[in-house]
Amino acid sequence: MGDCTTMGHGSSGLRRIVREVAKFGAVGGAGLLVNLVVFNVVRHLTDLPVVRASVVATVVSIVFNYIGFRYFTYRDRDKSGRTKELTLFLLFSVVGLVIENGILYAATYGFGWDSPLQSNIFKFVGIGIATLFRFWSYRSWVFKALPAREAVASAESFLEEAEQAATRKGRPRQRVL
Repeated sequence: MGDCTTMGHGSSGLRRIVREVAKFGAVGGAGLLVNLVVFNVVRHLTDLPVVRASVVATVVSIVFNYIGFRYFTYRDRDKSGRTKELTLFLLFSVVGLVIENGILYAATYGFGWDSPLQSNIFKFVGIGIATLFRFWSYRSWVFKALPAREAVASAESFLEEAEQAATRKGRPRQRVL
C-alpha cells in the first residue's frame, strides 16, 4: 500500500515537472525566436561580425526570458530575494551566453563555417546546449521553490484571514478546506 502512496506522490511530482518544462519551453521558444530574429536583423543591417551580432541577440533574449520566467514560468516561486535572484540569473545567463556563442565562434573562426545558413545552424545548436544548462541552473539556483513549511504556513495564514474576513462581514464561519 505504501507503494501506491509513493507512486501517487511521484505521479504528482512528475506532472509538476512536466508543467514546469512546458512553461520553460514556451518562454524559451519565444526567447529562441527573439534571439534568432534579432541575430539575423543585426547581422544583415549592420557591419558587426557574426559572433558580436549573436552576443547582441543573446543579451536581448536574456532580458526577454527573465521577464517570461519570473512572471510566467516561475511566478509561484520565492520572490523574497530579487537582487540575489537577478544576480544569479545574470551569472548563469552569461555562462549560457558563453556556451551558445562559443559554439558559434568555433564554427565560424575554427572551421570557417560562416554562411548565413551555417551561422544560423550553429547559433541554434549553441542555444540548444546552453538551454540545457540554463534550465538546470535556473530551477536549481535562481527560481527556487518555497520550502514546504513556508508554503503550508502561507496557505494556513491565507485561510485564517479569509475566515476572519467572513466572520467580520457577519457570514457564518465556514472552513474553506
